[in-house]
Amino acid sequence: MKTNCKIWFYAVMLLIAGNPVLAQPSENIVKWKGFDKVEFTFENRKAWFVKPQKAIEGNPWVWRAHFPDWHTEMDSILLSRGFYIAYVNTNDLFAYPSAMQVWDSFYDYLVKEKQFSPKPALEGVSRGGLYVYGWAKRNPDKVSCIYAEAPVCDPKSWPGGKGKGLGSEKDWAAFLKIYGLSEEEAVKLSDIPLNDLAGLAAFKVPVLHVIGLHDKYVPAAENSDLLVANYMKLGGPVSVYPMTRGQQTLEGHHFPIEHPEFFARFIEQNSVPVQKPLPHLPYIEANKGLGNAFEKFRTLKKGTVAFLGGSITHNPGWRNKTSQYLQEHFPDTRFTFIAAGIPSLGSTPHAFRFGKDVLAKGIPDLLFVEAAVNDRANGFREKAQVRGLEGILRQMYAANPKANVVMMAFADPDKSADYNAGKEPVEVGVHQKLAKYYGAAYMNLAREVYDRVKAGEFSWEYDFKDLHPSPYGQEVYFQTIKELLKTEPSAASSDTKLPAPLDKFSYEKAGYRSINEAGNLQGFTLIPAWKPEDNVSTREGFVNVPMLVGEKANAALTLDFKGRGIGIAIISGPDAGKITYTIDGKNPRTLDLFTEWSTQLHLPWYLMLNDELSSGRHTLQLTISSDKNEKSTGAACRIVHFLVNE
Repeated sequence: MKTNCKIWFYAVMLLIAGNPVLAQPSENIVKWKGFDKVEFTFENRKAWFVKPQKAIEGNPWVWRAHFPDWHTEMDSILLSRGFYIAYVNTNDLFAYPSAMQVWDSFYDYLVKEKQFSPKPALEGVSRGGLYVYGWAKRNPDKVSCIYAEAPVCDPKSWPGGKGKGLGSEKDWAAFLKIYGLSEEEAVKLSDIPLNDLAGLAAFKVPVLHVIGLHDKYVPAAENSDLLVANYMKLGGPVSVYPMTRGQQTLEGHHFPIEHPEFFARFIEQNSVPVQKPLPHLPYIEANKGLGNAFEKFRTLKKGTVAFLGGSITHNPGWRNKTSQYLQEHFPDTRFTFIAAGIPSLGSTPHAFRFGKDVLAKGIPDLLFVEAAVNDRANGFREKAQVRGLEGILRQMYAANPKANVVMMAFADPDKSADYNAGKEPVEVGVHQKLAKYYGAAYMNLAREVYDRVKAGEFSWEYDFKDLHPSPYGQEVYFQTIKELLKTEPSAASSDTKLPAPLDKFSYEKAGYRSINEAGNLQGFTLIPAWKPEDNVSTREGFVNVPMLVGEKANAALTLDFKGRGIGIAIISGPDAGKITYTIDGKNPRTLDLFTEWSTQLHLPWYLMLNDELSSGRHTLQLTISSDKNEKSTGAACRIVHFLVNE
């Protein structure tokens, strides 16, 4: 019996990729198995949730995908025990990214507005497997467990019928149309449940599949068996329960659930007591936000996004997921993604290579910058950090006054030790100060990781594992980045006037000078494509490239240049020596090129010789010293670039 009961509540604005999403203001309550079922329209789609008579503290819930009226025995059991059951209709989209965005919005609505648990249990039946794994892989930190019945794990099997399964010609045609793929492209599609399970496994999300052994539509050998094997290899907890009792229909694809209370217990044990992780927003400062970039993505349908950083940016993980998120949320936009991460490099190197490694490849509308880890590890002083980061920002805004920038302070044990001692890491403070001054968005991921570890959400040793994050750590970073991206206000900023620099010697006109410009070479040789002869490892971009090499004491060179700063980008390997140098014949100094990592690799190393010169022309004189570090095996000086800040 239907009860017409309209409950008006304030429209809630969930900001997704710059577009306000309004939850509909009317609810209709009907009875479902003796429980109140609240029906409403969400983003022009039918949605509902069923309320328990008395909810468990924290409001745990089961999120059903597709076929929500199929096998509801567990739903009844869980409702009687205090769970909510929820559903939003994204049927027949085969978990296409637009469906995943509706799921994101629905999750935010139920968690933020209805105070549902932040970690629902996902329940997928048949093609519902595409949905639960599609969303879970994008949000592994938001899932308590996954229960799936005869789940589709590879669309090539169903609806494609490319293996032994029967498939569905009609549904395969619909799948190809929705995804905009040809037959050849579809069989190569990688965004399927079988793949990219590392984050989900790292979060140890429990998975339970029930299958039919003779399912001819969704054969386990082409679906569950493969996913289970992949997930287990990655360390994910997973189990399978074959259903062999009762009538098997629809070519073995439909079967009765033998012990629904057993599977209800699986969900209950992994959902209760409700865990409430720390929110992401306290670690985000949007400042002027990302409205300019998003407006261009929406209106001009093209955009350039650059990722500038060290090894944490170079390695796959948060960067790839951020690119995927942007492409999915702006599906009609033609993106250029610039991956400008080079291991070991921090803010000073970034400032000097920004023109070559970023601007020469495209002018960014959105720039992500990380330098805090390497600035700490490489011992850069606060003044140098300010000059480097400010130089990057001013170069960016000079090239594109409407660009938006995201400054990220990533985590490492030294920063955690600072927080433990009650002080803010210098590098974190520098990133925050510059972001606020220039209106760039800022994320304190170092503090977030520290706080989550202290709160007992995870451990550094077994989960995050390293300053080069594990898949778990990459997900922690990405989920905070995602929170920034999806809560961005739509308004663009018209304020493009640059403030005065915080440091007049900041590297805002920094760049490389060719080693061909060196003169008076004595003992230095220009090698067109240098590579080591000692089998010690190298960094990409710093091997098989031109290099000015001197390997004996008293080798010398000069460089005439115009600018306020001069430095050298070198390779510091096991045989790195010492140099003496003067600028304009004044104040001779000695500099050791050997580092604590030089025995392990030919390390790219950026050294500023003087960055507080008067404007104008100067001359650098550089000589290899007869003295050397006691740990070094030689006296080498290998110069890749001269660094000049005009």
